[in-house]
Amino acid sequence: MQNLKDKVALITGGTKGIGYGIAEALLNQGLRVVITSRDDASAKAASKELASKTNTEGKIIGVEADVRRLESQEKAVKSAIDAFGSVDVVIANAGLGHFGSIEDLTSEQWNAVIDTNLTGAFNSIKASVDALKNSKGYYITISSLAGTNFFAGGSAYNASKFGVTGFTQAVMLDLRKYGVKVSTIMPGSVSTHFNGNEPSEKGAWKIQIEDIGKLVVDLLQMNSRTLPSKIEVRPTTPPSK
Repeated sequence: MQNLKDKVALITGGTKGIGYGIAEALLNQGLRVVITSRDDASAKAASKELASKTNTEGKIIGVEADVRRLESQEKAVKSAIDAFGSVDVVIANAGLGHFGSIEDLTSEQWNAVIDTNLTGAFNSIKASVDALKNSKGYYITISSLAGTNFFAGGSAYNASKFGVTGFTQAVMLDLRKYGVKVSTIMPGSVSTHFNGNEPSEKGAWKIQIEDIGKLVVDLLQMNSRTLPSKIEVRPTTPPSK
């Protein structure tokens, strides 16, 4: 997929943070992009802002979709095909975190994390697998270093991201015979609003959203014979503890 011009990418949770950074990077490479959010107004506003920033009017749309529901993801894929004719790249990025001791974690919080992060990744590929087989496309999940490194208070988030990491690797083995590439990106600390964080100059040491966008572009431009299937990425110089 070295020639990216006019390829079509669907990015879940693309209105802010990592998804937004990926969308901007792909638009700058000439792709057409569909971003999703559970809030239709947010999806429309972010797509308008991205089009203005990248001078790509008519190359991006925002659609309302809930990754927790397969039928909603199927509608998002249909929206992408109706708007742009195909789906070549799917980025399963939508995610959330609830953190706390297992003594305090509620079943509602557990279900929200698992349904969004893990079931959302399943729904994203399940809804798009035929389109990606047709285009010999690329499916990328955004996991986390928390998908291999557990920590106190992370039972729900760790479970979801360990699941995403293993799920993606199994899907890679399922789909590579069709010419579909599958990778998972596992970032450490990224400067976003995730979990109530506020991006600022103090977080300049963190991975920036444009760094993840560049990494996705690099994956898409890699020769078809080579597949980096699991990529860990971390800040070069985190603060000393």
